Formats: sequence, structure tokens, C-alpha cells
Amino acid sequence: MLTEKFEQLRDLFREMEQALIAYSGGVDSTLVAKIAYDVLGDRALAVTAVSPSLLPEELEDAKIQAATIGISHKIVQTHEMENPNYTSNPVNRCYFCKSELHDTLKPLALQLGYPYVVDGVNADDLHDYRPGIQAAKERGARSPLAEVGVTKAEVRQLSQQLGLLWWDKPAQPCLSSRFPYGEEITVAKLQRVGRAEVFLRKLSWQNLRVRSEGDTARIELPPEQIKEFVLTMDLQKLVSAFQDFGFIYVTLDLEGYRSGKLNQVLNRDVLGVKL
Repeated sequence: MLTEKFEQLRDLFREMEQALIAYSGGVDSTLVAKIAYDVLGDRALAVTAVSPSLLPEELEDAKIQAATIGISHKIVQTHEMENPNYTSNPVNRCYFCKSELHDTLKPLALQLGYPYVVDGVNADDLHDYRPGIQAAKERGARSPLAEVGVTKAEVRQLSQQLGLLWWDKPAQPCLSSRFPYGEEITVAKLQRVGRAEVFLRKLSWQNLRVRSEGDTARIELPPEQIKEFVLTMDLQKLVSAFQDFGFIYVTLDLEGYRSGKLNQVLNRDVLGVKL
């Protein structure tokens, strides 16, 4: 089944002939970049958008991964932080983020002669509340993984089969996803939460989130790691570090990490989606 989907992906890129990939460096867009490059060679271009919501460490990873694949890689700036519709952090914040992204990528693609802009949206993403997907569709972007029904688990499986060393890389959505809807997003807040997550990752805690609510940092870890974290972490060192970053309070979420947790506050009936 996965072999069939893989061949469908290759066929899709053959039909495109040239493609610009919206490439964040995450496991999804990296797989898309790999397949596009294997099929199209120098007729595929990976483009990473840089803004305060992207960790510098993530950008460096994206550069390394693109170089390993061999695909041409370009970096552009996006300016969603200048849009109050984004920084006010409404429930459809991602719509304005992806609008800015694709309003930047589409003209670039046309200028450079690429008829298609593709992204890393997978089949599972279609079942979550993702307003950014609509923004991308409105601007003509295509989602090869979703088009052929590749799930997140299959993305990792296929990435491993293709020899991509980062096949098990934890998901790393933009830093703005760390804030509850309605709380204003600022560059300083993004930097604060980013530094906190990097601090923990350097201590070998990889699959995590630091949620930011006002001056409180709430650490989310996989439930099975919570006990080890409490027993082995130098909690005073942790608190001091987070306070140096700008937080006043530091807490641990006892429910544990769950992707998209902040979406649980949304009105499901109004949104018409299953969360």
C-alpha cells in the first residue's frame, strides 16, 4: 500500500515537471523535498520562510537536511508579525500565517519559472482544525502527501525507508502555537518560549512543548516521561533558567503532551470540525 502511494507521489512530480516546495525542515516537507528532488533534480527548489516564529535551530536543521538531500535551497523572509490579524492570535491565526507565506512563495515561484508551489500537508492534517490549509488552497498550493492519502505515520515510515536520518524528528510547529488563542503574540514572547524549549532539548528532552500563558510557562512532556523528569531534573536550575528567559512561574502539565492541545478550547459546533 505504501509502495503504491510512493509511486503515486513520484508520478505526481513527473506530471508537474517543476515545483517549488514550501520547506520548513519538518519531517513532512522534508520528505516532499526528497521525493521532488529525486524525480526532478534541479527542477525542484526548496524554500524556507524565516520569521520570529521559527527557531534559529530549526532553520539550521533545514539547511543541513536540504544539503544532505542535494536539493537547491532558498531562504526568504515573511512578515506575518506586522499583521494585527495574526499577532492578536485569533482562532484562525494560522490562516493569516499561511496567507503571508503563500503570498510570498507564489510570486517567487512564478518569477523563477516554477508553475507549482507544494507543501507538506499530510492526510492526517485534513482531520484537524487547520485554517492555514484553506489559505494555501486559495493561493493554488498543492499538497502531494494529502492528495495521495499519506498519513503522518506513513511519512515517518517512508522517510526511514528512503534513508532520511531525521525520519523520527519530533514535530515542531511554529512557536506561535504555544500561546492560548486571544493572547497577543510578540517577538519577545516568541523568543522567550523558544529559548525555554531549546534549553530543555539540550538536556535531552526532545518531544515536548513549553506553553506560554501570560508570565507562566507550562511544560508538556509525554506522560510516560513525567516521573523521570521530576526525579532527575534539577528543578531549581530549571526555574532559574526559565525566569532568566522572562517567565515568572514554571509549571508541569500532569496530563502530558498532546499535539493540538490548545484546540480543545474551541467551539466544535461552530467550527464544524472534529478535534
